[in-house]
Amino acid sequence: MATILDGLALSKIVRAELAERVAALKAKGITPRLDVVVAAQDPASVAYVNMKKKWAAAAGMIGEQFEIDDNTTQQELIDIIGQLNANPEVHGVLLQHPLPKHLDENAALLALGAEKDADGITPASLGRLTAGLDGFRCATPLGITKILDHYNIDVTGKRALVIGRSHILGKPMALMLLERNATVTIAHSKTLDLADRCREADILVAAVGRAEMVKGDWIKPGATVIDAGYNKVEGRKGDVGDVHFESAVEVAGAITPVPGGVGPMTVASLLSNAVTAAEKSVS
Repeated sequence: MATILDGLALSKIVRAELAERVAALKAKGITPRLDVVVAAQDPASVAYVNMKKKWAAAAGMIGEQFEIDDNTTQQELIDIIGQLNANPEVHGVLLQHPLPKHLDENAALLALGAEKDADGITPASLGRLTAGLDGFRCATPLGITKILDHYNIDVTGKRALVIGRSHILGKPMALMLLERNATVTIAHSKTLDLADRCREADILVAAVGRAEMVKGDWIKPGATVIDAGYNKVEGRKGDVGDVHFESAVEVAGAITPVPGGVGPMTVASLLSNAVTAAEKSVS
């Protein structure tokens, strides 16, 4: 039976540390501020942002929410981002994915300054990651690395497989594992012999967005399995991951649950990035 990598419990530790960091900044007259731009007509995004706001407030942070909708023009969105870039009291900005379909998300990310990119997904932030330079790392992969660290899972020299190639998860996750000296392969839904590739992995990160695609017999015995998927399945309550948990937990050495694994640490890492930006503003 695998060790359960409890991201929710770890997030509580991180959030307590954040509260201490925020208190230290407030003593210097600085209150960390994370502002959010979110599509008002996407209930899942609004619910997720509300959880982030709740956790931020509990840590003593502040922030405003800018809701956009089908009537928002591209220029209006760019103007909002420009105002946030120019406001010295705003330390971090979250451009919540997805935006309304008529808006150019890439152009919006290009407009967002890397210094305030709390989610670490702008081209500038990703470029700094690729080049090995300091900068804000993508919140979900960052949260995953914190889980690995907390449970003393050393990836040095290990075979790591990342299933997924998105710019907000799969690609940066592969690069961050590479920084830690893992031997990394990126796979995806069209990879030939995907199950066989999974069976070779000491570290398996599932981030493909297909409910329970990775079965227990795809997993190398004793492997560490990180499930970064959140999928709705008709007729079932709650979310399920990209990994079939019930079969995988019998084979893996360690595994993240869904929910309660990667998700809470994504939020905690996002808030941590914003607090770090505030700390840099007074350093």
